[in-house]
Amino acid sequence: MTMTPDTKKVLSSEHFQFRDLHPNVRIGTASDRYVGWVGQIYSPKRYTGQINSRVKRVKGKSFVEEVLPVQSVVEYFQHFGTLELDFTFYRPLRGKDGQPTRNFHLLRAYRQYLGRDDRIIVKVPQIVFSKKLRRGGKFLSNDQYLDPAIFLNQFYEPALELLEPWLDGLIFEQEYQRKEERSSPQTQAEELDVFFGQIPKDTRYHVELRTETLLTAPLFDVFETHGVGQVLSHWTWLPPLLRQFGLSGKRFLNGGKRCIIRLMTPRNMRYEDAYAKAHPFNEMVNGMLHPQMVTETADLMKIAVQEDVGINVIVNNRSGGNAPLIAQQIATRFLSLAAS
Repeated sequence: MTMTPDTKKVLSSEHFQFRDLHPNVRIGTASDRYVGWVGQIYSPKRYTGQINSRVKRVKGKSFVEEVLPVQSVVEYFQHFGTLELDFTFYRPLRGKDGQPTRNFHLLRAYRQYLGRDDRIIVKVPQIVFSKKLRRGGKFLSNDQYLDPAIFLNQFYEPALELLEPWLDGLIFEQEYQRKEERSSPQTQAEELDVFFGQIPKDTRYHVELRTETLLTAPLFDVFETHGVGQVLSHWTWLPPLLRQFGLSGKRFLNGGKRCIIRLMTPRNMRYEDAYAKAHPFNEMVNGMLHPQMVTETADLMKIAVQEDVGINVIVNNRSGGNAPLIAQQIATRFLSLAAS
């Protein structure tokens, strides 16, 4: 598809309007209900009396988070084309007994406010795709790793029940694996080959591997065989985005011709440090944003458009301080490439 520069689109991006940059491009954020975005995405005073506060503990420190009501997602989608909901990572949608969990009810609350053209990306529960889980301050082996029944019954089927036709992607995130604990790329490829062969075929699957040494041909071949996308993630211990794309042979592996970029943290900065710097997420943090992240994201957006691949760019506050302002920089860069 062709890229057409448009002055109106430039002006729209300056006002945090990202829905119409290009038919193949969707920009969104990781989570949505941040009070720090009032005046950018959310109208001042609109949610007076509806804001909840919660305390979040990060590496022994306490942070107060102020959270808007779920119905604020209506305003969110006036600006963004997609939204990643990551709370599904921490708890399945149904319990072992088949009963709806708190996450099921929260996802159902979101559903009632979604418009026809809004799109949702959800994270698969860590119990399905993480080799180790944090329990009691320790990381313990997960004996339910790659269990297809848990994925199907406790997540996939209820996710479809709740989110069709808005569901646009399912992210399987695997944690970073230390050298002394990780298995070989070939072994991991064989494990994933079996798993994706056992679960329903779906062109909305995307895998985020956070261990650089696993970004190898055996894994990418499995992804291509099953039509699973490679999530390009700007994250602490991963190489730059274009390097990740190059490791897969510059191929978009998803069978639905979709790609997901996740901008999570600055490279070489741990989660807890990024969170502490970015909180309360209402402005950019001096020196935190990597300019290379912005330019490479825009470059990948252009490549995807040229290959007629739909691309979702998910921006996290922790990658620079304030997701709407980061998205603005990316949109501006993308539009400048359209004019070149």
